[in-house]
Amino acid sequence: MDEELGRDYSDEQLAEMAAHDQRYFGCLIERYEQRLMRFICRLSDVSHEESEDILQEVFLKAYLNIRDFDTSLQFSSWIYRITRNEVISQFRKRKARPHGHAIDVGDEVIQALADTLDVSRETENKLLRGELIKVLDSIDKKYREVLVLQFFEERTYDEIADILRKPPGTVASLVSRAKKQARAAWEEIHHDTPL
Repeated sequence: MDEELGRDYSDEQLAEMAAHDQRYFGCLIERYEQRLMRFICRLSDVSHEESEDILQEVFLKAYLNIRDFDTSLQFSSWIYRITRNEVISQFRKRKARPHGHAIDVGDEVIQALADTLDVSRETENKLLRGELIKVLDSIDKKYREVLVLQFFEERTYDEIADILRKPPGTVASLVSRAKKQARAAWEEIHHDTPL
């Protein structure tokens, strides 16, 4: 794909043009492929090959429905919602509880999540990374999802609301409950270290 083709266009403009010329959809794929792959891995425990299959299905569904995209809305929320729905669909097909998550956790994300859980800064990042992944794995899926969207995908409450198709107030409540559940899970891991 010619990288120059879509460089000067917003995602929403590319989506509008992609309805008439598939080359522009290729630009959207280039912009979102890596981000959505990480998002899929963070929400699920599927193999790399399965993640690629899910991503391919996401782009196929997005392309087939590109004419229905409302360009007054954010393309990123629309494509993340399709991705989330596809992960859920694949999860239901597997009918198995996830055994872990391939969460690539950077130091900045670790510290942001640790700060929101009031975890001591003296905790080593390597140890903390493993423990926070355990915390995320142990909380309800709906709460893990909002924390992943907020901290890992760096989405605003409004974007999360759009992705989940819930009012922003509901998202705020979900985030609050997610943090409480994550704190409880942290305390369970650290019986003698209350937050």
